[in-house]
Amino acid sequence: MSDRHIHTSLNVDVQGQGFPILALHGHPGSGRSLSVFTNHLSKRYQTFAPDLRGYGKSRWNGNFNMNDHLSDLEALLDRFKIEKCLVLGWSLGGILAMELALRLPERITGLILVATAAKPRGSHPPITWQDNLYTGVAGLVNYIKPGWQWNIETFGKRSLFRYLIQQHTSIAYNYIAKEAVPAYLQTSPAATRALYSAIQSGYNRLPDLEQIQCPSLVLAGEQDRHITVDSSLQTAQHLNNCHWQSYPNTAHLFPWEIPQVVLTDIDLWLKKYPQVIGRQ
Repeated sequence: MSDRHIHTSLNVDVQGQGFPILALHGHPGSGRSLSVFTNHLSKRYQTFAPDLRGYGKSRWNGNFNMNDHLSDLEALLDRFKIEKCLVLGWSLGGILAMELALRLPERITGLILVATAAKPRGSHPPITWQDNLYTGVAGLVNYIKPGWQWNIETFGKRSLFRYLIQQHTSIAYNYIAKEAVPAYLQTSPAATRALYSAIQSGYNRLPDLEQIQCPSLVLAGEQDRHITVDSSLQTAQHLNNCHWQSYPNTAHLFPWEIPQVVLTDIDLWLKKYPQVIGRQ
């Protein structure tokens, strides 16, 4: 069987120089959705932010499963000759980060897990047609005129964005306009199917987390309805050598709500654990 049937060559955004950091996006998402992290970290490190299979510019037509993402990522490390790297993952990206650490323990030096869990649980209320309508309107108007306060008040706060963010700031809406909406439009049905079949099979990696030896930083938004703060905390409690931090009055997209606070906490953790970036 030839190599290319096993993995796909992912579209990757590479920035900066230095120790490699692999940054993995959520669903829906793309490598660009991680600019809040990569623009900052690439000042000191080299960041690799791929579009996962079926997302962004990494087009994929047929069906695939979650393990295919891991094969793609392992191939990416080989392609760029990355022997060791730190992995940052947001939501689905965090699940893939933990899977990579279990699969390639000798190559993963540390984990930064953002709004994610090894046994994800949500607390999302039922979604109405009005939610979907307001979300569509808020998203489109915001795409045309990012951070417009009237749109935030009129549509944003009544839309599904009210479950994704708590602080309806123009900063958060700017990120949603530039990065969430285009990523959403580029997410393939196959990617959605792969994720939902994994969730329906009752994904749970908690019993295996003790195998992960590298330091980890787990960050969560206290009002997250997609992956609850409790399920993130449960993951943190199962990891060795883990630092846990949760942020009040924020939700699933908290890095876009309070970017400076989050980036400062990541910088402090990197300073405390220099081994994760290849320094003893």
